[in-house]
Amino acid sequence: MEPSWKALLPFLVVIPLSIWTRQVIPGLFVALLLGSYLVDPTLLGGLKTMLSYTVNNLMQTNNIRIIIFLYVFAGLISMIKYAGGIKGFVHLVSKKVKTARSALLLTWISTMVTFSDPDFRIVTIAPIMKALKKRLHLSSQQIGFTIEVTSNPVVALIPLATAFVGYMVSVIDKALKTAGIHEKAYSVYVQSIPFNFFSFTIIIVGLYYSFFKYSKKAKTAEDVQKWNRAVLMEAATEAGESPNEAQGEEDLESCPEAFEEDTPIKPWNLIVPLSIVLVLTLFLSWWDGHKGATSFFDAFLRSDALGVMLEALMITVIVTVVYFLVQKFKLADLLTHFVKGGNELMSVILMLALIWAVSAISEDLGFSEYITDHVKGWIPHYFVAPVLFLLGALISYFIGSSWGTWGLLMPLGVTLAHESGTNILLVIGAVFASGTFGAFASPLSDNTVTLCTILDLPVIEYARTKIVPSFIAAGLAAVLFGVMSFVMR
Repeated sequence: MEPSWKALLPFLVVIPLSIWTRQVIPGLFVALLLGSYLVDPTLLGGLKTMLSYTVNNLMQTNNIRIIIFLYVFAGLISMIKYAGGIKGFVHLVSKKVKTARSALLLTWISTMVTFSDPDFRIVTIAPIMKALKKRLHLSSQQIGFTIEVTSNPVVALIPLATAFVGYMVSVIDKALKTAGIHEKAYSVYVQSIPFNFFSFTIIIVGLYYSFFKYSKKAKTAEDVQKWNRAVLMEAATEAGESPNEAQGEEDLESCPEAFEEDTPIKPWNLIVPLSIVLVLTLFLSWWDGHKGATSFFDAFLRSDALGVMLEALMITVIVTVVYFLVQKFKLADLLTHFVKGGNELMSVILMLALIWAVSAISEDLGFSEYITDHVKGWIPHYFVAPVLFLLGALISYFIGSSWGTWGLLMPLGVTLAHESGTNILLVIGAVFASGTFGAFASPLSDNTVTLCTILDLPVIEYARTKIVPSFIAAGLAAVLFGVMSFVMR
């Protein structure tokens, strides 16, 4: 098909529609439908084209593997939750913290064992901090900020054993193919990590806000609530219980997002599966790429990242099921929770299918050729990365989705970078940084909503407390993208 301005229409539709509806999926669906009718402008032809692009892209090997990985990973986390792994970890750690500073330090350190997924991290750590905040005079806003700043921004920087890696590699792979670039997507992803400037700046700003900026004194409203809690503490004391333990247990049991009330307390049911999947991923990554590698790190770059992570995950699930069966958990219950956890990601899987189809149909409409003919030569290369970051930050704030933003902007960003002579790694970092901004700052982010539900915080009011540090970090990131665009010619 001869490239024309019509190739831009799917992207011109999907971004404003996603912002207007505050949902990515409707925008992607309309973009795919529009693109399909541009390919075949007949009544039934457009529908058949839409289905054809969707099915064909779903059936590609890497796309099937990322869908299986996401579903199985979510299922594993659900089984761990059911078997008491999260609840056990909560109880294990909550007894070790004695001061407000040590509680905040624990939150940061816990990232090392809960980095697999932001929501998983939130439902693991938030109940602990909720139980401790009253005893240690921490505000809910301070706790929430500290947890969130160590969630999505950190996970986006880790190249192994996370729920993000497969998706991030997938969108890069699709974008590289759209631009006609023949490079290994995982290798490109790893090299782009240092350029996710927002993740680094918000982590630095977060350290300052966590330990120095926020006051450790409780807010007035919380001081008033102390009088009501005093009655509970007196009753607990008379009953022979520690007031702090009674209050803490009540807080922990009131977090259904993390675990149900009758869930057993088994911390090793979290530690063992996560340790297995991490060790296996590292070992199999090295093993898969060590033949012909010039160094230890080069072996990781040569490995089939998606395949290795899926293999490690599958082995972990099998071992975990056996481990839980030995503990007398019923196989039927494990299977039920596995499927329940996987089904929670069906909306993400649907979004992925639409993103892949929209990218493919845009390419067939001549998107990259049109960009090549009309963009090359008049867009200064030093504007591409900072503009993409700011545009993506705006989009991600209104739709609240890092994954949606990455899927929308990555094909456009890589193509613009390739044709304008901008460093592609810098642009990929800018796209990832922009999505990370929205996932952290937006009141529509699922991370923010989940956290507020557990900590009993009003979403909009809490989101406002993150605006200033978010803008500080975003401003620093934008400056860095501008500076590096000049340096990396």
